[in-house]
Amino acid sequence: MKKNLPSSIALLILLSTGLPCFAKNGAKHSNQYLLYVGTYTVGEHHEATGSKGIYAYRVREDANARGALEIASLGIEAETPNPSFLAADTSGHYLYAVNELSKYKEAESGAVTAYAIDRATGKLTYLNETASRGADPCYISFDKTGHYVLVANYTGGSIAVFPVLSDGRVGAASAFVQHTGKGARPDRQEGPHAHWIGTTADNHFAVAADLGLDEVLIYKFDSATGSLVPNEPAFAKLAPGTGPRHIAFAPNNKFAYVVDELNSTITAFTYDAEHGVLSQIQTVSTLPPGFSGANDTAEIHVHPDGKFLFASNRGHNSIAVFAIDQQSGRLRPLGQYSTQGKTPRNFEIDPSGHFLLAANEDSNNIAIFRIDSATGQLTATGQTLNVPAPVSMRFVAVQ
Repeated sequence: MKKNLPSSIALLILLSTGLPCFAKNGAKHSNQYLLYVGTYTVGEHHEATGSKGIYAYRVREDANARGALEIASLGIEAETPNPSFLAADTSGHYLYAVNELSKYKEAESGAVTAYAIDRATGKLTYLNETASRGADPCYISFDKTGHYVLVANYTGGSIAVFPVLSDGRVGAASAFVQHTGKGARPDRQEGPHAHWIGTTADNHFAVAADLGLDEVLIYKFDSATGSLVPNEPAFAKLAPGTGPRHIAFAPNNKFAYVVDELNSTITAFTYDAEHGVLSQIQTVSTLPPGFSGANDTAEIHVHPDGKFLFASNRGHNSIAVFAIDQQSGRLRPLGQYSTQGKTPRNFEIDPSGHFLLAANEDSNNIAIFRIDSATGQLTATGQTLNVPAPVSMRFVAVQ
């Protein structure tokens, strides 16, 4: 299949060439999802990207036929500025976006916007929005109860927790923490830059990666009140100039992995779930030996089966793949795979665990790869979706 075809045409080609087809009667092995794509409507240098907001696709996959995904474009579903990261509730009824803005209603803050999802059509209905409590929010996630969303404000250097009301709207912040300090690199670490936040599997702790401080901060999280209290110890320190960006926990909850933006590494930790303590065990490069070009890492995910870890390189424009030792948590490099585009700011593994979708921000495309469950190897399917400045993706189950 030729690349860069509109997804509606790509779907027709898949149907006509005999590649895996979704059964009309909804066979039990088939799954259907909505895929929402957050984008930059204005680029990092304040240029228009051509994007209007959040885009949607209908995705169908068959667990017994892994040749390719079937994807149909639903177009633009929400016109909103810089919806850079998205989160969906587990019921699939609501979608939330952080609007990565430095000014919101005269304040130095971005916004959090809530939408209701029409699961039959993919249509998004605006519910409400609120200030994120800091400039340029760049990440949003749910706690494990689904009653709160947690937000990291990059330029603001802060984190906040917001309750989700019974009708899906976002309420007033239940917690806010302003990080303080700076890192070793004046050009990127002149102050705190919160870049990721999420709760642990037991929901007892909230963990935040701060690129500006070279710290992973750990908070006790109260799911009854949505409050945050510093843990003891309050953080895990990384090497100076590392720039921790995103975090992925292993499914067994024994290990955590931090992708480091500024020096293109992954820092591996053991995790003490009872006390909320991270202990460093290893640092590995995401780049091939001998590479000397500019590079920033971006996204990190552990495969659902816990055997492999993936991280994206912006500059080398690749996905680095690692095997995870199930006993020690240590990583073994397996190689890098081209993302078929430029600047893979984000990637997602589909719910089946069979496919990896890489969002290439600066080439305006999402490339789709099959994942070999035995080796972790990525193979391009030839499918490419055209999306202006894609930044994040979220799957929502509809069947």
